[in-house]
Amino acid sequence: MISKRMESALNEQINKEMFSAFLYMSMSADCADKGLKGSSVWFMTQYHEEMVHAMKIYEYIQKQGAKVRLVALEEPQQEFASLSDMFDKTLEHEKLVTSSINDLMNLAVEERDHATQAFLNWYVTEQVEEEDTAMDIIQRIKLIGDNSSGLYMLDKELGARTVSVPTDFSTGVESAMGGE
Repeated sequence: MISKRMESALNEQINKEMFSAFLYMSMSADCADKGLKGSSVWFMTQYHEEMVHAMKIYEYIQKQGAKVRLVALEEPQQEFASLSDMFDKTLEHEKLVTSSINDLMNLAVEERDHATQAFLNWYVTEQVEEEDTAMDIIQRIKLIGDNSSGLYMLDKELGARTVSVPTDFSTGVESAMGGE
């Protein structure tokens, strides 16, 4: 059983993960509007990953005998200046998520909640990957500069990303991920 403080903090994190999904869906739509179809695929794939992040917490709360509380999501930004702007905002956003995960881990340590600490370790590792991926793409966009051929090739490469997480949560995200 988790404490009420931990329950509340985890519920807030569900909202943050779902907002992340919403933000990436918005970026996907803006990419499609700009003719960046590959980047649109990349951001939609990111949307699916963020939904898995939210659902893992959702299920963890329930497994701990606590109550899931969903609240309204903030409206994400709808239009972006460029692909560079989107990935700069992606990195900025992922750093906020990392800070939030760290705060959750600190609370779990403070409360001596070993089960939640173990659960959150996956998120700590995931956030390192999220930030690294965004930084890598930002560096490549900077190398490309104003070269439209380079942007075309990067967009094509980003479009090769495929969804590697479950998208059907009807039987639970953990079971869909093979009990991970």
